Amino acid sequence: MSTIPTQIRIDSNIKKQASDLFDKLGLDMSSAVNIFLHQCVLRGGLPFTIEMPQYKEKVLAAMAEAKSISRDPTVQSYNNIDELRKALNE
Repeated sequence: MSTIPTQIRIDSNIKKQASDLFDKLGLDMSSAVNIFLHQCVLRGGLPFTIEMPQYKEKVLAAMAEAKSISRDPTVQSYNNIDELRKALNE
């Protein structure tokens, strides 16, 4: 089977996460993309469903709050469970 070089543009963060995952699976990026493309051809479409998640408003609000808290430098953080327990008992 002959191969040809192909260029694609990928978000750098997604590429890093995917590369780390593929490394754990014993694959390189090229092999993973080839597997994906073979599955597309075999199935006559994408090998998974694509859908927009339908989150409830309450869930979206909780996700926004968690994101806000995680980025707030004034929020106390703990390095281990013992520190957290101590703070809760104070």
